[in-house]
Amino acid sequence: MKEQKKCILAVDLGTSGPKTALISVYGEVIGSEFKDTPVILYPDGGAEQDPQGWWKAILNTAKEVIGKNLVAPDDIVAVSVTTQWSGTVAVDKSGKHLMNAIIWMDSRGSESVKNILKGFLKIQGYPLFKILTWQRLTGGAPGLAGKDPISHILWIKENHPQIYADTYKFLEPKDYINLCFTGKFTATYDSILLHWVTDNRNPSDVVYSDKLLKMTGIDRAKLPDLIRAIDIVGPVKDEIAAEIGLKKGTPVIGGTPDVPSAGVGSGAVRDYEGHLYVGTSSWISAHVPFKKTDIAHNFGSFPSPIPGRYIILSEQESAGKCLTWLRDNIIYHKDELMLEESAPDIFKFLDKMVERVPAGANGVIFTPWLYGERSPVDDCNIRASLFNLSLENTREDILRAVFEGVAFNARWLLEPVEKFMGRYFEYLNFIGGGANSDVWSQIFADILNRKIRQVKDPIYSNARGAAFLAAIALHHIEPKDIPRYIQIKAEYTPDPANRSIYDALYKEFVNYYKAQREACARLNKRKAGVCSVQKHNQEEFF
Repeated sequence: MKEQKKCILAVDLGTSGPKTALISVYGEVIGSEFKDTPVILYPDGGAEQDPQGWWKAILNTAKEVIGKNLVAPDDIVAVSVTTQWSGTVAVDKSGKHLMNAIIWMDSRGSESVKNILKGFLKIQGYPLFKILTWQRLTGGAPGLAGKDPISHILWIKENHPQIYADTYKFLEPKDYINLCFTGKFTATYDSILLHWVTDNRNPSDVVYSDKLLKMTGIDRAKLPDLIRAIDIVGPVKDEIAAEIGLKKGTPVIGGTPDVPSAGVGSGAVRDYEGHLYVGTSSWISAHVPFKKTDIAHNFGSFPSPIPGRYIILSEQESAGKCLTWLRDNIIYHKDELMLEESAPDIFKFLDKMVERVPAGANGVIFTPWLYGERSPVDDCNIRASLFNLSLENTREDILRAVFEGVAFNARWLLEPVEKFMGRYFEYLNFIGGGANSDVWSQIFADILNRKIRQVKDPIYSNARGAAFLAAIALHHIEPKDIPRYIQIKAEYTPDPANRSIYDALYKEFVNYYKAQREACARLNKRKAGVCSVQKHNQEEFF
């Protein structure tokens, strides 16, 4: 009974801000608090956030949730952090940040990364020798869109040489927050991945590669030492522990970024057991017993935060973001035509409206590429659209088309992921804010033609994954125990009556990309070939 009281302070820092929760070592959410943090967008493709703003928001939410006295401080046995991934924080030796954090949306490094990809016999933009070296050692390669940390660092090196010179370490957001808690400069085997300078052939012993460091031109001294996700970084600083109400010496676990933590928190941790995440972005993932790369579809399997394991990492740029775009720019856009306040929970109303429309949205198709795409195509110029509209179509048709368009995009990714694994998914555990929607769960089941298992409290999957890693680190549970601690709210099976409708629309969805990609490239390509970025609010879905 005493064991059940033990819990983790789990910090989940998304793009919109931190959700800080108390979660038991068995995954039960005891309480949480959230605070938003703004995103700064620039017309040249820049996307930044204030690292100190992150830290202040985390301190405030931690104090609030601990201050509720839901558990005794002695029963909070660790801190575990998960955050947005593919970001860069430049810090000096004292740990002070030298500029805003460059986040995963930032594409300013696209030209910088192309400079290290010069060579002959290119395959999809990569010199043959270099791509073979990257694939052999890491399992992947830097993205051409310039959104990986390696691109951020190279952009800083070229455009802000003094900041590069003054930087002691370049840190991922998670590792920066761990630094704030402990004063220790570290990265984990998984968080360092998107720098593309590590040898990942042994997932239990990831190390920096001198060959890759030389290929990228990054100084090893400016990168942190590596630990496992379940290793202890160090204790929370005494002054921080006193400020937020933790006991002195509370350990901070290495932790993991959001995509791997969701994989753990979904409960789908056995090999070939998949999960579907729909939040701001979307992905389909599973653990697999091998390292492999699908360069044609821009994904692969990489070291998991669970020691000795590999996990498929694939991401689609816009999912729930499409609904917030619809809400903020179409339904409740604040202009002279809309002066009243928006509904307090519009997404529930959207569900009811979508449910009234038959499968196929009366022929309307939405493509959810509001911010380009990553997988199964790496295309930062492609843009969203509504097509096949007619005078007979209504607002409800458009709403359903948005829901279905995100699901068609997921099917576009499902096919290469299952081919990559060499088998079909029996089911997908559904997590993220999108999994709160019953109607969307059924749409995904119908379009993917797979059983969808709706995980209970799906918005806490990232934080739950971070908590499970801490519980593993402190020997409260083992990885094999995780599935039994995940509760399934409902299961959705494909409706055969919708099969022919969705198969036909999906075919046109893919055809539309092929037909429009060149036009979008012409419309959205800026000087010097840098991918354009739309100016809109970035908000975590639900």
